[in-house]
Amino acid sequence: MSKSFDLALAGFGHVGRSFFRLIQDKAAFIENRYGLHLTLQVILEQGGGLLSASPSGLNDPEIADLPLAELRSHPLWKPGLDFAQAIARLTPGVLVLATPSSLKTGEPGLSLTRLALHSGWHVVTADKAPLVVDFSGLRRKAEQKRLCLKFSGATAAALPALDVGLYCLAGSEISLMEGILNGTTNFILTEMGKGRSYDACLEEAKARGIAEPDPSLDVSGRDTAIKLLLIARAIWESDITLEDIAIEGIAQLPLHFVRRATREGKKVKLIGRLERETKELARGEKKEKQGKIYASVQPQAIDSNHPLFNVDGTNKAIAFTTDTMGIVSVSGGKSDPRGAAAALLKDILHIST
Repeated sequence: MSKSFDLALAGFGHVGRSFFRLIQDKAAFIENRYGLHLTLQVILEQGGGLLSASPSGLNDPEIADLPLAELRSHPLWKPGLDFAQAIARLTPGVLVLATPSSLKTGEPGLSLTRLALHSGWHVVTADKAPLVVDFSGLRRKAEQKRLCLKFSGATAAALPALDVGLYCLAGSEISLMEGILNGTTNFILTEMGKGRSYDACLEEAKARGIAEPDPSLDVSGRDTAIKLLLIARAIWESDITLEDIAIEGIAQLPLHFVRRATREGKKVKLIGRLERETKELARGEKKEKQGKIYASVQPQAIDSNHPLFNVDGTNKAIAFTTDTMGIVSVSGGKSDPRGAAAALLKDILHIST
């Protein structure tokens, strides 16, 4: 039986535009494979948005290539349009959040997510900030409303870190998770392993579009820490905060440390690590009494028997140590806006099933 979802897209930067293109490219495949019809009804940006004037939605491929100034002169542009005004005209569907939000306040994504859930809309997000600021509150609201809040695009984009931890390892207890969760830092460290300086590697990453113009969130290790935080909260229902994570980035990493590792047959990787104390629970003992979680982000020299050893370039990877399935690892996933857009689409498909 065919299903349909109306979509509202908030944020029309690189990820938002990639998502717009992706759902058009994949429209026939999604309908044939999943029996799902997706209709993008509204695109929200600063100062207003595009609101569809027909049931077929916003599907003009030229929209994705319009600079913001031209977008604001589009015939369907509504100055001052906000999400509340848009959804008043729409059937509840899925809010796709691709906004850049403040890690201190969670805004504007936090208010959008709260309003969407309150109004009966599912939410899929690539925006980490709302989840950092109020993960518990947002998840509680979604549960109360019997809605889905999906965020695999905020944890490692195209790398299915959450899918593996939540679904593939169901029934197993995870005691350790190690991950290379940032493609920019992994590219820099891979190149430094060839003897190049940090500054030269960073400049190349910027020139190739791998690193942001301001790469501080990546190279400081904070981006990896944020992803660790969300993974810990999702898989273990942990209440750890960023202040609980020991964070060391790569900006001050001495080249001689990398060179020595290379001579020893090792590689230096920025490893995000979550380790959970394991202890036996008496029957009926509450889950909250299970072991403490220790979290860290730091560059480490790993040898060839480590499951993350061969993860080079912009690739990412994650490895879970379990009680029943051994060590399970997955690697790859595009570190670009299309990969993040694909994660958003995957979350929508999971909601529909």
